[in-house]
Amino acid sequence: MKIRTLVIGLAAATFSLAAFAQQPIVIKFSHVVANDTPKGKAADFFKQKAEELTKGKVKVEVYANSTLYKDKEEMEALQLGAVQMLAPSLAKFGPLGVKQFEVFDLPYIFDNYDALHKVTLGPVGKSMLKLLEAKGIMGLAYWDNGFKVMSANKALKNPEDFRGLKMRIQSSNVLDAQMRALGSLPQKMAFSEVYQALQTGVVDGTENPPSNLYTQKMHEVQKYVTLSDHGYLGYAVIVNKKFWDALPSDVRQQLDAAMEQATRYANQIAKIENDTALEAVKKSGKSELITLTPDQKKAWKKPLVKVHEQMSERIGKDLLQSIYKETGLDPAKL
Repeated sequence: MKIRTLVIGLAAATFSLAAFAQQPIVIKFSHVVANDTPKGKAADFFKQKAEELTKGKVKVEVYANSTLYKDKEEMEALQLGAVQMLAPSLAKFGPLGVKQFEVFDLPYIFDNYDALHKVTLGPVGKSMLKLLEAKGIMGLAYWDNGFKVMSANKALKNPEDFRGLKMRIQSSNVLDAQMRALGSLPQKMAFSEVYQALQTGVVDGTENPPSNLYTQKMHEVQKYVTLSDHGYLGYAVIVNKKFWDALPSDVRQQLDAAMEQATRYANQIAKIENDTALEAVKKSGKSELITLTPDQKKAWKKPLVKVHEQMSERIGKDLLQSIYKETGLDPAKL
């Protein structure tokens, strides 16, 4: 009788485990931008490919527009395992203690996407992602957003136009130094708070790729947008390392393949999305677009390139030189 009860119990337990094994693995993917931005679209694309390639073994739940976690909360949530996947901007890793990522915030360090991709898709970029593992984070890929424009309620054509303006930035010491080099007062602020801060005059202006500027309607409360292309905004797609390491190897391989496809997609659409957003801003008539003359751009570069040397100790001189080598940039000639 006892044996029979044991057998029945074991059978029930086996059935229970089998039923449990059939439950999909849930990946909560949180981000702070709108669905119709390059990152938003890439996150949705990854969800589709991940579920398709794993044949339903994985379910990806995408939470856009800070609906799950805000800027300041999401990294801690990932480390605690409350969310499995994020795609934070690269500026987020400095406050986490991985200062090397602030190299991406340096003004005028990348001339174009080709120069950028030599770093993000090459050995330098991969070695940087490995630095995150000590923080319990696995770096999977870099996704582009694009090159940034400056916006304000006054025309920003020359460095002196920034003097005294309160400019919103992400939490990055490099961006802080960048704005101070232009004579403005940097204000660190969560992305979800920026529109209201611009609307109410808490800050005077900000920097963003056009897709973020347009989808967050910032152009409606900024009279001028300067097409400066002075800096790059990109993301690192990251997962909780403990969660990732615990996945079955076949599932991990399928997710790697989905991420590879999503990365190609993200980087293909980034420039298109930004060009489209810029055209929409222009058509809205709410912001005047300013194109810098070659002399004006040269005047911007003069104070901003000094930030490279100023931040070299913080970021790492060797890393900075390795990026110059990959891109062919000579800051002395800027």
